Amino acid sequence: MSEIPAVSREWHIVRRPQGWPVAEDFALREVPVNAEPAAGRILVRNLHMSVDPYMRGRMNDVKSYIPPFQLDRPMEGGAVGEVVASSAEGFAVGDHVLHGLGWREYAELDAKHATKVDASLAPLSTYLGVLGMPGLTAYAGLFEVASFKEGDSVFVSGAAGAVGGLVGQFAKIKGASRVVGSAGSDEKVTLLTQKYGFDAAFNYKNGPVAEQLPAAAPEGIDVYFDNVGGDHLEAAISSMNVNGRATLCGAIAHYNDTEAAPGPRNLMQVIGKRLRLQGILVNDHAGLQQQFVQDVAGWLRSGELRYDETVVEGVENATSAFLGMLRGENTGKMIVSFTG
Repeated sequence: MSEIPAVSREWHIVRRPQGWPVAEDFALREVPVNAEPAAGRILVRNLHMSVDPYMRGRMNDVKSYIPPFQLDRPMEGGAVGEVVASSAEGFAVGDHVLHGLGWREYAELDAKHATKVDASLAPLSTYLGVLGMPGLTAYAGLFEVASFKEGDSVFVSGAAGAVGGLVGQFAKIKGASRVVGSAGSDEKVTLLTQKYGFDAAFNYKNGPVAEQLPAAAPEGIDVYFDNVGGDHLEAAISSMNVNGRATLCGAIAHYNDTEAAPGPRNLMQVIGKRLRLQGILVNDHAGLQQQFVQDVAGWLRSGELRYDETVVEGVENATSAFLGMLRGENTGKMIVSFTG
């Protein structure tokens, strides 16, 4: 174990982005490290941190389901690391933990906000992806929110991302009649069909989604898992069968808009088709955690489930990784690893 340093680097947001974030919106700063945490607290050397689409919303000073990032304060997000100092019962130096204080090399926190994880069961980074928040989002969004049932035809937008790739595979494992995905490159389309087992996939940059989706799912779709919004949601509504269900997980097509985006122009179809469109916040589904881990760990062991990570090295590159994720440069989960 390395010696605890006197200072740690951490990313602060220094101004609210207008449209697409730029490097000047952030600052990497050095702060003192508290090597002797108070009673009930632990000091963690972060090994991997997550960058996720929802973080873009936290950069806006608006009321939402989660408070905005504070200016000139460290940003937050999922991270896994090693306990290097502990004043908390049940946490020992050398333990690995999952917690919410990413965007920094060292995190000092109340131990009640940390969860021990086992590096011998799975790589630590997977607790930020397939076995973490994105995995539970996919699991809850498909099975609980969308009420998936065997034989359903499923469409997933953003299907090569951390959540979408899992949704499609979960559906195939559980007996979907057809799984279709959209992605932003021909290489990702190949990944979806050849590695993840999707029945069909298309590059949304190659033509209108409203034309490519019905060609890929000629008998319509019963479940839509929306990570994109915009033209994808409109096309999905047109392709959905009677009593179809849509899980609205994200709208990354609009996260950097400076003006309100137009809504789908075909919402009248929701009435005639008796569609259900429902949003998801993963924290509402914590009760599924045990079943989720049991199922997904089993699918990983059996080889039924595949996953990808895009890894960027170094805390100094965390904002570059975040901006790259917003541009769709990742395949699977985008992870920032600290190797120093």
